[in-house]
Amino acid sequence: MFTGIVEEKGVLKAVHRGENWMVLTIEAATVLEDVGLGDSIAVNGVCLTVTSFTTTSFTVDVMPETFEKTNLSSISIGAPLNLERAMAADGRFGGHFVSGHVDGTGTVASIKPLGNAVVYEIKAEETLLYYMIPKGSITIDGISLTLLDVNNQSFTVSIIPHTLEQTTLQDRKVGDQVNLECDMIGKYIEKFIQHRKPTSNLTKDFLTEHGFI
Repeated sequence: MFTGIVEEKGVLKAVHRGENWMVLTIEAATVLEDVGLGDSIAVNGVCLTVTSFTTTSFTVDVMPETFEKTNLSSISIGAPLNLERAMAADGRFGGHFVSGHVDGTGTVASIKPLGNAVVYEIKAEETLLYYMIPKGSITIDGISLTLLDVNNQSFTVSIIPHTLEQTTLQDRKVGDQVNLECDMIGKYIEKFIQHRKPTSNLTKDFLTEHGFI
């Protein structure tokens, strides 16, 4: 479990590519302070498992499912990456519930300054936009953000200077692909409602028969 509060920007040091899988070696500092084999680290919002590490870097495997559904498949050596360790039980919850299981990708459609902030418009599939609401939560490349507006083709977020400086958003350009994870609470609620079994005999016919309708 993560919070979407990026701890540092790492750099892709090396990549070994297969047909639909990869092994990444990432330079980092903060996330290595207490790292152990098997630990989870979110890389651009993707929960990955540490398979080896040194004092300056760590290695993770990217399996076919992750390769196909995230932007990790297109990254190149030297690329900056948002990094976050799994949330500590006694840590502050500064963002929102983030699983690190990316739902899909979106495309940067526009980047516009607005006062002291920058508004990013992201185009996304309707199946992802369905779970988004204005002022709700969205994770973009592992960053917990508040949705500014949502329509049937895209959504917008407003980014403050601190977030731009501390994450890879400042490196994003129009046309770039970003990882998206929708708010898991909304997905759980929908699942429960869809599969809820009626537990009451109170029906519209009953209410009509007894004069309530």
